[in-house]
Amino acid sequence: MFIVKKILKVCEIFTSIQGESSFAGIPCTFIRLTGCNLRCTYCDTKYAYNDGKEMSVKQILTEVERYGFNLVEITGGEPLLQAGVYQLISNIIDNNHTVLIETNGSVSIKEVDKRAIIILDIKTPGSAMSEKMDFSNFELLKNNDEVKFVLTDRLDYEWAKEVIVSNNLQKKSHLLMSPAYGILPPERLVEWMLKDKLDARLNLQIHKYIFGVEKRRV
Repeated sequence: MFIVKKILKVCEIFTSIQGESSFAGIPCTFIRLTGCNLRCTYCDTKYAYNDGKEMSVKQILTEVERYGFNLVEITGGEPLLQAGVYQLISNIIDNNHTVLIETNGSVSIKEVDKRAIIILDIKTPGSAMSEKMDFSNFELLKNNDEVKFVLTDRLDYEWAKEVIVSNNLQKKSHLLMSPAYGILPPERLVEWMLKDKLDARLNLQIHKYIFGVEKRRV
């Protein structure tokens, strides 16, 4: 495999169980890249705005293989802000890993390797970043991609439902409805989903329930 020497700024690489998405509960290697173009009100990874060190794609691949898990998530911050990420994604997949890309919905996913699974985190009004969303990404989704809405209140829930219906997202990808941790009680969201017969998955951040809010890695 030929690897051009690309450099990325990496906040951290660690292993844990996957806390969200339809892959929740599966052991996973996480690559958190530095930098984000959004400032969500409920952000729980502010340390990723600037913290990190420069690593080559080859160095990152070595770390991934050292940990030895099949599932790999590339996240941030916003991972698609760094040009070298696209090569990193393809190289990890070439090494027979399943790759998840968690991206904040404001950056085009057009150049992402189609073999990767996109987790498109659409920001609701409660995040104060909903106007930054690039809804053209919906046209690029594959059937195995996932769209996540983090909800702070009923207004966010109704907004998310409207986005789902108006963009026909039920037929384009898996839908994840996430109560903002410590803000929206999960049981309230469940009540709304059941009443509306919403065809979506309740998406809890189970790593926070297992390890606590402050712990960054295992």
